[in-house]
Amino acid sequence: MTGLPGSGKSAIARRLRAKLHSRGVHSQILSTDDLRRVMTPNPTYNEEERERVYATIVYIADILNQNGVNVIIDGTGNRRKYREFAWKTLKKFALIYVRCPLEVCVQRERRRVRRSSAPTEIYQKAFDGRSTTVPGINVPYEEPLDAEVVVDSGSMGASECAEEILHQLWNRFF
Repeated sequence: MTGLPGSGKSAIARRLRAKLHSRGVHSQILSTDDLRRVMTPNPTYNEEERERVYATIVYIADILNQNGVNVIIDGTGNRRKYREFAWKTLKKFALIYVRCPLEVCVQRERRRVRRSSAPTEIYQKAFDGRSTTVPGINVPYEEPLDAEVVVDSGSMGASECAEEILHQLWNRFF
């Protein structure tokens, strides 16, 4: 699952996992924010660090897949090369693009309550010049060209997005 910070990926991932669970499908969410908290407690978000984080999360997803666990990767994945690596590595893979206008992401991020390890105030830090690594502001967010599922979280709620994702992927994977 890819999208700008604040697009709703984590909320959608949690709802998708609950919907899968209600259908008897075991799944695990792998969050780049959670992984980064362990791998890089003082993250820089530079290209090298991002490559390590995304390679590691794909490696973990592959191990879980080999053991019969369905995985939902929740990460910005701002570069196409990170998503292509996952597509080449994982046998069962679908790219889900959580599309959301930048203005909506900025507003959501301003209201974000710290519930997870997701960083807060990232857009404000970018606007103030305190950060130079925010996807969509001062580093590219390369929109997917080949997503299997696209949901518009700017106009749909998280549960509605999760339902659409489940609907589009159910026959393919389950």
